[in-house]
Amino acid sequence: MQQPGTALAERIAERRSGGDDPRALVGEMRRSVLLVPLVDGGLWSVRSGGVRWICGFTDETALARFALRHGPGDRPMEYAALLGARIVDEIVPTLDEPAGLAVDIATEDGSMFFPPVVGIVPDAVAVDAGTAGRPTGPETERGPRS
Repeated sequence: MQQPGTALAERIAERRSGGDDPRALVGEMRRSVLLVPLVDGGLWSVRSGGVRWICGFTDETALARFALRHGPGDRPMEYAALLGARIVDEIVPTLDEPAGLAVDIATEDGSMFFPPVVGIVPDAVAVDAGTAGRPTGPETERGPRS
């Protein structure tokens, strides 16, 4: 049986080699189940470039690479399994700042970022629609509640 986000990981690899349509990649992300680490009862996220990135992983192997560097030591890393569509359509709009989805950030040459733009997140929170959220406060790695 194929792991939850394996098709997405394959699409990301195809995109890196110039062989995939970006719109198809967004569609695959929306249909994929992503593993999102939990921290303090919320989804793991990081801030970079004025955007809050919710970190999702296509399979347990990709999550394990991330956990080696950022996990809770010798304890297993807790995670939620969420559809990509739920992350970008339901969770991102609840944040009061520009937010997107970062997939497989611990995978060398295999990561993909889905920024907060029209066609990825709802228009009401897309930064290129002119209606993005308010400026952010101090940066933390504590994520939104799921």
